[in-house]
Amino acid sequence: MTETDILLREQCKHGILRLTLNHEARRNALSEAMMATITEAIATAGSDRSVRVIILGANGKVFCSGHDLKEMTAGRDAPDGGKAYFNEVMTTCSQMMQTIVNCPKPVIAEVSGIATAAGCQLVASCDLAIAADTAQFSTPGVHIGLFCSTPMVALSRNVSHKHAMEMLLTGDMVSAERAAQIGLVNQVTTPENLSEASYIMAEKIASKSSLTVATGKQAFYQQREMPLADAYIYASQVMVENMMARDASEGINAFIEKRPAKWQDK
Repeated sequence: MTETDILLREQCKHGILRLTLNHEARRNALSEAMMATITEAIATAGSDRSVRVIILGANGKVFCSGHDLKEMTAGRDAPDGGKAYFNEVMTTCSQMMQTIVNCPKPVIAEVSGIATAAGCQLVASCDLAIAADTAQFSTPGVHIGLFCSTPMVALSRNVSHKHAMEMLLTGDMVSAERAAQIGLVNQVTTPENLSEASYIMAEKIASKSSLTVATGKQAFYQQREMPLADAYIYASQVMVENMMARDASEGINAFIEKRPAKWQDK
C-alpha cells in the first residue's frame, strides 16, 4: 500500500483534521512506512493555520497493534543481528511520539478497537483519548520476552505507577472502562457514538483561541517534568506572556462585556 493509502486524511469543518490508520491487513501496525507517514502528517498539521485540532482514528478491529514484528524479525538478518536496525526503528518511533506531544495542535486518539504495545503508547502519547466500550489496551511485550520499555514512557506519564507496572508486568488486556478509571482515556462511549463524541470534543477545543491552546499545551508538558518551584516560575512567565497576547485581552474584555470573543489567534 502507498503512504496515502495507509493513512487517510480528511479536513473537516471548524479546523478539525481527521487522520485514520488504514492498514487493516497488518492490524495498523507501526511499520516504518506508517511511522514516517504519521510523523509527516502531524508535523504538517502543526504548522497549518487551517488546522486547529487533530483526531487520530483507525479503520478495522485493531486501532494499532504496535511495531510491525514481521519487519522487526526480518531485521535480524543483518550481520549485526539487527542491532543497528532496531536502534533506527526505536528512534523513529520515539520521534513520532514526540512529534505528537510537541505539535501545537491538540491530538485526540479515537480508539475503536484494540491498542497494544506501541499502539497503546500511541494512545497515551495523544493529548486526549476517547474510546469505544469495545476497545481494549495492553502492553503485552512481557509475553514474548520483550518488555514494553518505550511504551512505558508514555504509559507511566498517563496513569499511576502501580497501574502502569501492573499493565507492563502482566501484559493483561485492559477494558475501555478500566482504561478510563486509571486515566489512560478520557471518555468511553458506544462504537456507534464514537466519532460523534470525538468530534464534539474536537469542536469544543477548536472554538478556542489556537494561540492560547498552543501556549497551554506546550506549557503543560514542559512544567510536568520540572520540580515544583521551577514549574511555578516557568508557568508564571508563560502566564505573563499569555496576558500580553491580543486574544487574552479580547477574551477578558468579552467576558466582562458578556459577549462572544472574536479570536484572531495572536
